[in-house]
Amino acid sequence: MKYTKATNYALHTMAYMIKYNKDDNFNLQVLSNHFNISATYLSKILTQLVKANLVQSTPGVKGGYVLRKKVEEISFMDVIKATEGTGGLFSCELHEEESQCEIFKVMKEAENTMETYLLNKKIYEIV
Repeated sequence: MKYTKATNYALHTMAYMIKYNKDDNFNLQVLSNHFNISATYLSKILTQLVKANLVQSTPGVKGGYVLRKKVEEISFMDVIKATEGTGGLFSCELHEEESQCEIFKVMKEAENTMETYLLNKKIYEIV
């Protein structure tokens, strides 16, 4: 399995914001320069983080982005769900009912284990 580049940038952006947590806003241009990506692309990623209530956006000249949650509450899975969505990674195409598919059961158990791990792993622990 592979996560999208958006998830990669979202995780790095959140780690950066957590590491340098401050009272004033993080400027979009400063963030995009730091990660060497376009401001337009990063803005789309940050919009997903805003919709997930992980960051807050403030418009205007002195606007930007600030963390919305306490750093101790932000997990890897929160960020992944914000960018990847909440759907499962595997679906069984051969059975009408996935509950009848033994392969689906194994894959679902593996997904649940990974999700639990990433939900319990907080980004602040690594910065």
